[in-house]
Amino acid sequence: MATKGRPQLRDLFDEAPTPHIAHPPHTHRRDYYVATDGSFESTGAGLGVIIETPAGRRVKRLAVPDEAPDNNVAEYRALHLGLDALAARAPQTASVGILVDHNDLASNVNAAVLAGRDREFRTLAEVNHPPGTASHWRGIRARIAGFDTIRAAAVASELNPAHPLANAPDEFAHVNQAPTRTGEQNAGRNGAPPPSRADRHAGD
Repeated sequence: MATKGRPQLRDLFDEAPTPHIAHPPHTHRRDYYVATDGSFESTGAGLGVIIETPAGRRVKRLAVPDEAPDNNVAEYRALHLGLDALAARAPQTASVGILVDHNDLASNVNAAVLAGRDREFRTLAEVNHPPGTASHWRGIRARIAGFDTIRAAAVASELNPAHPLANAPDEFAHVNQAPTRTGEQNAGRNGAPPPSRADRHAGD
């Protein structure tokens, strides 16, 4: 649960597990936080994206109608969209915290991060992405490689701030017209450290 008075995305990232990757305190201090969600309904739903700085300054929000064939594809499309939006607004030196409510997607992102450090790509051999997500997974991996550091955290759907945007893209269409705000480069590395989780594993 978010701590009162702290920015929501950073709060959620601080408290959520990051599958496959240990979550020591220094990794909490990101330059940007991205929350994404994909919603699926038989009549179509949407993709939601929120990008914030550590201080809680909103950089961009997106609520885009979509017609994904299933929920898995919707979640991958949403993260692909969110990372594309961030890449257009943040330098490659940025450290990024990702929030999704799809545990397997968070796990795959972190496995890909680990594989990027393994020249033989042994870690990535265990990653299985759902049918229909191959092109979006390639795009996600390309964006992962384009930033200094990335970690993904898994949050409950009801805690994901991007959830309303994905579920009612027509209602929130006005957010797409809002001007993009300039980020605060390295703000996360200079802020106060979050509560310690030094002795906890990613799955705790």
